[in-house]
Amino acid sequence: MTYGEMITRLEVIVSKLEKGDVELEESLSLFDEASTLINKCNLMLKNARLKVTELSNVVQGEDNE
Repeated sequence: MTYGEMITRLEVIVSKLEKGDVELEESLSLFDEASTLINKCNLMLKNARLKVTELSNVVQGEDNE
């Protein structure tokens, strides 16, 4: 799943939860799915930041490898 797809899915989940018309079990399942998606998005962002930093260092000639 791409980052954009995960964000879209999170928006759908939030919309469902905000309506308040889902059963408790489904709410818990949606919350669990959202938590997993948020963690995956955060990891993707962290990795992207690291990659940008690495590339910036290479461009600036500061790569010490």
